[in-house]
Amino acid sequence: MSAPAGDASALALLRQPGFASLLLYRIAAMLSYQIVAVTVGWHIYEITRNPFSLGLIGLAEVLPFFCVAPFAGYLVDHLPRRRLGMAASLGLIATAVVLAAVAMGWLPFKGVWPIYLAIALTGMVRAFLSPIYNALFARVLAREQFARGAGFGSVVFQTGMVVGPALGGVLVGWGGKSLSYGVAAVMATLALLALASLRVSEPPPPQTRAPIFASIAEGARFVLGNQIMLGAMALDMFSVLLGGVVAMLPAFIQEILHYGPEGLGILRAAPALGSICVGLWLARRPLQRNAGRVLLFAVAGFGLCVIAFGLSQHFWLSAAILLFYGACDGVSVVVRSTILQLATPDEMRGRVSSINGIFISSSNELGAFYAGTMARWLGLVPAVVIGGCAVLGVAGVTAWKAPQLRRLNLRDLQ
Repeated sequence: MSAPAGDASALALLRQPGFASLLLYRIAAMLSYQIVAVTVGWHIYEITRNPFSLGLIGLAEVLPFFCVAPFAGYLVDHLPRRRLGMAASLGLIATAVVLAAVAMGWLPFKGVWPIYLAIALTGMVRAFLSPIYNALFARVLAREQFARGAGFGSVVFQTGMVVGPALGGVLVGWGGKSLSYGVAAVMATLALLALASLRVSEPPPPQTRAPIFASIAEGARFVLGNQIMLGAMALDMFSVLLGGVVAMLPAFIQEILHYGPEGLGILRAAPALGSICVGLWLARRPLQRNAGRVLLFAVAGFGLCVIAFGLSQHFWLSAAILLFYGACDGVSVVVRSTILQLATPDEMRGRVSSINGIFISSSNELGAFYAGTMARWLGLVPAVVIGGCAVLGVAGVTAWKAPQLRRLNLRDLQ
């Protein structure tokens, strides 16, 4: 059931059982996924002692994700969303249980291939998580609450990104892999129960179903034909692809900043902390006017932070720069999420969200590869500085080529 249209304060959103259940689903699913990701890396390296096997983990997950994501969006638009989310949560539970069984030696299969198969299942399940969240988001909140809700959603997501890996590491160190996988299964069960308790009106099923590939193409045409949405997605994708520095943090710690391994955790947490602070601020004071200009300035600030980080040789200065880096990225995430919710027809939310997920995953996965390749060719610092300059160029080109995005006021979409 949607929220009352006039009740749009930040605290009112959190008091709504539907929105609270949806946020619980999001953070529980994120924690399950992140705990498994950390534990699997430890598990496989413990077996193989081969760094290349760690790289195969990402490949085993991202390939199924890209294959399934377009079809996941189609299913979200044509099947009951809450039940589909519960099925995805069951997939997370199954993954964690299988991995726990492997860790305890309960399965007759040996080697690492059962682990890679479980991770492939995780990649397929992950293709459903964001489209389901975005589709249900629009059913539990009124349109005028979307901007505040996007701020809270960003906070929950970034909190899961910070807490999940840390919790996974603590669980492996304290109780071993089996305990960590067991807690991941519990988190996925909590996500399933959150959706089971969610009372939400589902959109009526379409009278006629277009062929699946034609329906997927319809979603792609909608995104490509919407200058505001395409500009926001492309802006985020290219800025993270060209300006991502997180993958290079271990090298900066050792070669530039000369800090101990504990510094890596601090630097990894700094962007998420900045994004959480911005998410809380925008949940209380959502953007309405000049959102397009704020988005472009935030991306330009992101690029400047990348350049400053590349030039910094002091650990705590670098940590402060990454805090602002995360804050700028947080503005981009909240504005893009709000645009996604306001500009997408309800019957296309699954497909559009899946396309958005492909954009984001492309930037994260390929960005790490791009950063490593550029660092090898040009050197660590020049690669990062050039990446930051490229982000500034992306912001400038987007401002020039997407005037509708530049002039965007979010209230005009409501």
